[in-house]
Amino acid sequence: MDLFFDQVLNGVGTGVIYASVALALVIIYRTTGLLNFAQGEMALFSTFITYWFTEQGLGIVPALLASVVVSFVGGALIERILIRPVEGAANPLNVVIVTLGLFLAINALAQLIFIKPGQEALQMPPVFPKGDLVFGIRTATVGFAAVLVVECLLLYVLLQKTKIGLALRAVASNPESSRLVGINTGNMLMLGWGLAAALGAVAGTLAATRGSGFDSSLMQQVLVYAFAAAALGGFDSPLGAVVGGLVVGIADALTIQYIDALDGIELVVPFGLILVVLLVRPNGLFGRTIVERV
Repeated sequence: MDLFFDQVLNGVGTGVIYASVALALVIIYRTTGLLNFAQGEMALFSTFITYWFTEQGLGIVPALLASVVVSFVGGALIERILIRPVEGAANPLNVVIVTLGLFLAINALAQLIFIKPGQEALQMPPVFPKGDLVFGIRTATVGFAAVLVVECLLLYVLLQKTKIGLALRAVASNPESSRLVGINTGNMLMLGWGLAAALGAVAGTLAATRGSGFDSSLMQQVLVYAFAAAALGGFDSPLGAVVGGLVVGIADALTIQYIDALDGIELVVPFGLILVVLLVRPNGLFGRTIVERV
């Protein structure tokens, strides 16, 4: 029973990372209707920025906050310079190709700037101290969960209690009507991409502290699980992204612990669970069903 409890807590720690990236995917999807395949590599680049700030003498928390600010600006610029020119294209595959190109370009750029030839995996300073709290619960697990709670509270306040949040929700619901009432939809789209990049910076930094080191492949598997979490919860539901991330993280941890028959088996159970859910609810657990008149 103790082993089961330990694996659930381990899954929660990993699920927080999946949930943060899934939240970023959902924010972009709700504001633009796009799936950002470069989200993981944007988070990777932000993680390297955090690491660079620590190398300049900043503590891990100030470095992370500085990386969040830089990532927010970078995400907004990516939307303005690279995404917006192709958003209205007749062929929606144009945007997909751009995000896939970003995936490759950002990964290569991160290696070129931050990784020296022959360099071993980089070591990110821990965000939370090592050790256990009561009942063997790790301090890092509690800290990761606290970070997710803070992210959700900040997003709730922004989206539900501010005029900017109201404008963001209006653009996500109906961009054309939003323009008619004077909302600058372009600025709202930039804000959405900036928020997603900031969330990615947090997720990437947390992911880098969990292992023995990190390199340019850090976020690739995380992105796959984050897409799974967003699909499970519903691509238009922030709450679904959080729940889906935690479910996928726990299912992954339990599968690795109890089903060790084949390499890669940990991918089967979470995605099988998602397949079952989507067969019953194609829009995800918390996704909305949109009815349109013909």
